[in-house]
Amino acid sequence: MQMIDWEKITFDQQGLVPAIIQDAQSKEVLMMAYMNKESLQKTLDTGETWFWSRSRQELWHKGETSGNTQKVGRISLDCDGDTLLIQVNPAGPACHNNTYTCFTSLTDEEQAGPGRFEILGQLEALIAKRDAERTEGAYTTYLFEKGVDKILKKVGEEAGEVIIAAKNRSHEELRWEASDLIYHLLVLLREQQLPLDDVLKELSGRYHK
Repeated sequence: MQMIDWEKITFDQQGLVPAIIQDAQSKEVLMMAYMNKESLQKTLDTGETWFWSRSRQELWHKGETSGNTQKVGRISLDCDGDTLLIQVNPAGPACHNNTYTCFTSLTDEEQAGPGRFEILGQLEALIAKRDAERTEGAYTTYLFEKGVDKILKKVGEEAGEVIIAAKNRSHEELRWEASDLIYHLLVLLREQQLPLDDVLKELSGRYHK
């Protein structure tokens, strides 16, 4: 069971504190709900998120009826002590609308193009969304449903295709096959619940020495 310092948390007059729920791997914000001391304690005891419903005035266990539970990882507190950030590994969509996240963009996402490597983070988030929603007929859904053996097979196939493209000195073919390999590697990281950030940190630490 995780231990926290209760004196550091500032609950409001209703005994509640906002909890921001974030995917531990993709870092996407999934939802925001409220916790009281009892729901936070049950979250700590069970390792899954519990909240307080202000409309129903009762505790609720995320995923109790839908099966879309959230396995809790790190719990953080903001500098003012009045907001929780809870990183989770979700077992399905966070939203009651059956979408990966409860949030949608209000701004024009096309105004600024991605940074040089920002596409990796965007692709990781997209794969996380596909994993949570499991859209019927989607290739990513197919990979997750087939499991790790199928994903590993595709990683091996794409690695071989990269080698062939490089031997053929075909830049166009190499670009295509390398992008396929990176995609399947990110699917594998998601299946293994390994954040891309951890891999990038390892990469930085290993080769910057």
